[in-house]
Amino acid sequence: MALVGGSTAFTVVSPGVTQRVKEIHSSQVAGVSHGHGKSGTGAALAACGMAAAAGVRRAARNERRNQRANMAGNFEQSYYRDHLVACRAQLNGVDAPTPEETDKHMEGIQAFAKQALAGASAAMLFTSSMEAAVAYPIFAQQNYANPREYTGKIVCANCHLASKPIEVRLPQAVLPDTIFKMEVEVPAKYAKRRQPLADGSKGPMNIGAIAVMPEGWKLAPKDRLPKPLKKEMKGLAWAPYSKEYPNIVVAGPVPGETYEKMVLPVLSPDPNTDDKILFGKGIFYFGGNRGRGQVYPEGNQSNNNQFLAAATGTISAIDGLKVSITTPSGEVKTQECLAGADIVAQVGDEVTKDEPLTTNPNVGGFGQEEKECILQDMNRVYAYCAFAFSCFIAQLSFVLKKKQFEKVQLAEGF
Repeated sequence: MALVGGSTAFTVVSPGVTQRVKEIHSSQVAGVSHGHGKSGTGAALAACGMAAAAGVRRAARNERRNQRANMAGNFEQSYYRDHLVACRAQLNGVDAPTPEETDKHMEGIQAFAKQALAGASAAMLFTSSMEAAVAYPIFAQQNYANPREYTGKIVCANCHLASKPIEVRLPQAVLPDTIFKMEVEVPAKYAKRRQPLADGSKGPMNIGAIAVMPEGWKLAPKDRLPKPLKKEMKGLAWAPYSKEYPNIVVAGPVPGETYEKMVLPVLSPDPNTDDKILFGKGIFYFGGNRGRGQVYPEGNQSNNNQFLAAATGTISAIDGLKVSITTPSGEVKTQECLAGADIVAQVGDEVTKDEPLTTNPNVGGFGQEEKECILQDMNRVYAYCAFAFSCFIAQLSFVLKKKQFEKVQLAEGF
C-alpha cells in the first residue's frame, strides 16, 4: 500500500518487480513533498502511479508467459530425449545409437526437412506459373508461335480432321477506342451427341474458338466491359494467344451445351494515338471446334477415330481391342484399337486393307471463317455526309430550274 496525496492505491506485483514499484512510489512521494501540496496535484500523481504500476504488471505477465512457453518447449524436447535414452537402456546398448548420435541424426533430419520444404515451395510457385497442357487450344499455343499458317489455314485443323461449319457475326464498321462484341457460333446437337473420352467412356462435347484479329485490335479490358455485355458472355474467359500476339485470342475448352454462342468483347485501336494503326478495312480470321481431335500434336492417334484393317485377309481372332487378321500368305497381322472403340467385325469375316473395323465415334469437327470490319474515322463520315447533302441540293436545284424553264416555254407558246 502506498499513500500519495491523501489517496490510497493497492498494488500486487511479483517479487521480481517489487523494487521497481517501490522506486515509482518513492518518486511520487518525493514529488508530492516538493510540490504545492494541493489535492488536485496529489490525485494526478496517484493516477500516474497507478498507470505505471499497471504497465509494470503487464510486462511481468508477458515475461511469465514467455518463460512458461520456453519451459514447455524445453520440457518437451528433454522428455523425448530422455525417452530415447530410456529405450537405449532397455536394449542394453545393443544396436542402439548413443544420445549424441541421435541428436546429430535429428539435426540432419531437420535440415533435410527445411530443404525439402523450400524445394516444394519453389516447385509449387514454378508450376503455378505454367499453363496446364490438358486440351485445346493449349496444344496449338505450345507448338505454334503463330496459329495461322501462310496458306491461311489455322493450325487447329492439323489435329481436328473433320470439317464442320461455324457462324460469325460482327459489326460492319466501328469507331476508334470502342468496345464492341463479336459472336462465334459453333452449332451442334450437344444435348444428344456424345464423344469418347480418353478412358473410353462417353461424355459431352466441349468446344473452343480462336480469333485472329489485325494488329492493334485486342481483347477488351474487364474494367471497361458494360454490364449487359458481361451477362451475354455468361462467364466465358478469353485469353491472349501469347505475349507476342495480343491480337490473337482463344477460349476453351468449355461445355458446348452452355457456350454454343461464344461472345467475344473486342477493343478497337485508336490511330490518333498509334501511328502504326491506319483507318480502313481489316480482315478477321475465326476458328471454332467441337469435340476432341483425331491426332495429337506428337502425331499419334487418339481414340476418337475409326480404326481400319491393317491388311487384306480373314479375321482370325478378336482379343478385347486387338483384331488379328490372317493374310492369304499365312501371315498374321494385329490391328490394335484404342479404348472406347466399338468393333463391328466378327471372327471369320473377310476384310480388305483399310476397311473399317469399328464405328466412327467422331461427332465433332473444326470450322474456319473470314470476316471484314472497317475502322471508321468520324471525319470521313462527316465529309461523306457533307458531300451527300451537297449532291442532294445540286440535284434539287437542277429539278427546280428545269420546272421553271418548262413554265417559261409554256408561257411563250413553245
